[in-house]
Amino acid sequence: MLNYLWGIMIVLGITVGVLRGNIAEVSSATLNSSKEAVSLCITMLGIMAMWTGLMQVAKKCGLIASLTRALRPVLRLLFPDIPKDHIVNEYLASNIIANILGLGWAATPMGLMAMRELKKLNHDSDVASCDMCTFLIVNISSLQLIPVNIIAYRSQYGSVNPAEILGAGIIATLISTFVGVVFAVTARKSSHRRGRR
Repeated sequence: MLNYLWGIMIVLGITVGVLRGNIAEVSSATLNSSKEAVSLCITMLGIMAMWTGLMQVAKKCGLIASLTRALRPVLRLLFPDIPKDHIVNEYLASNIIANILGLGWAATPMGLMAMRELKKLNHDSDVASCDMCTFLIVNISSLQLIPVNIIAYRSQYGSVNPAEILGAGIIATLISTFVGVVFAVTARKSSHRRGRR
């Protein structure tokens, strides 16, 4: 569906450019945007490689395991139905830690592995469990102390102070995470009450 949407927008843009006599500007903008997109991808690839590598170093040296133990009370609050020593706890903690550090790229593989394990715990049902929904909410709301993506984008586009948005980003993601957690916990309790009736 998305491919059709993009295709329609491209055809409409070219048609409007031809009808208004601005096809030269459309061609120039297309070439400049392509060059800019490649440049941005290379920049983001370097940042992604660096931070993903740092996450692997943190895992090898035991930092992720230590942070997983530190996050255990939070994980028990958010995911009370998950067995205490299940591997999914490590995946959940790694995903949350990566998101807090603003490393969405490093968080994604851990998030996929966590969701796979949560599905197994849900007996491979096609209906999402409370734990799966809670994880999705926490992952989307995502408290970020260092919004690496936004800082990289701002730097790429010539911002004088790319890290200026740190304060606003922390406040916004703190609020979104708080609201998400409250919603997830409330929805879980409501679901359990309905299940007992």
